[in-house]
Amino acid sequence: MAKDGTNRGGARPRSGSKKEPLVDKVTKGKEAKTIEFPISSIDGDDIGPVADLPGADMPQPSAYLSAKQKLNGKPLGADVIFKETMKWLKDRGCYQLVNPRLVESYSEAFARYIQCSEAISTYGLVAKHPTTKMPIASPFVQMSLSYQKQANILWYEIFQVVKENSMTAFEGNPQEDAMEKLLSFKRKPSEMVNNA
Repeated sequence: MAKDGTNRGGARPRSGSKKEPLVDKVTKGKEAKTIEFPISSIDGDDIGPVADLPGADMPQPSAYLSAKQKLNGKPLGADVIFKETMKWLKDRGCYQLVNPRLVESYSEAFARYIQCSEAISTYGLVAKHPTTKMPIASPFVQMSLSYQKQANILWYEIFQVVKENSMTAFEGNPQEDAMEKLLSFKRKPSEMVNNA
C-alpha cells in the first residue's frame, strides 16, 4: 500500500498461464476439479404421496428485450437471441453457471447490431450532414461496429464459462446461427434494381 492509501502493484489482470479447459484436462487424463453436488440418499418409504412440483427451468427474458422500437414499431428481438443462447447453454449443462444478466446484455447488444445492419440496408452507407447537408458516412455503420464489438466481448465471457465447464462436445454456436440468419436475408430483385 502506498503512503496515500491506494493499493498499487500486484498481479496484472489476465496475466500468467491460461486455464486449460475441462474437456482438454479430461481427455489428457489430468486431474480436473469439477463441481460436486451432494447427493443424499432418499428412501422411497418415507416420501409419501408424490407432489407435482415444477422443475427448475430456464429464466425468462426481461421485458425490455422484446420492447417495440420507435423507428419501425417492431419488437427488438433480443428475447429470441436470449432464449436461443440459454437453450444452447442448457444443452451443454452450463446455463446455471452463467449469469442471466450477462446473457441479456449479450442478447441486447447482438440485437442492436442486427438492427443497425438492417438500418444500413434500408438507408444506405451515406447520410446527409444535419447542418451542411453534405454527404457523410452513415452513423449506423459506427454504431453497428460498436455493438458488434460489445456483443463479441460478452460472448467471449459466456463461451469461456462453457469452455471451462462443459463435458460435451462443442457443436453449434448461437452466434453463428444468428449471423447466418442475417447473411441469408435475401432481397427481392426489384429492391436490388431500385437501390442500384
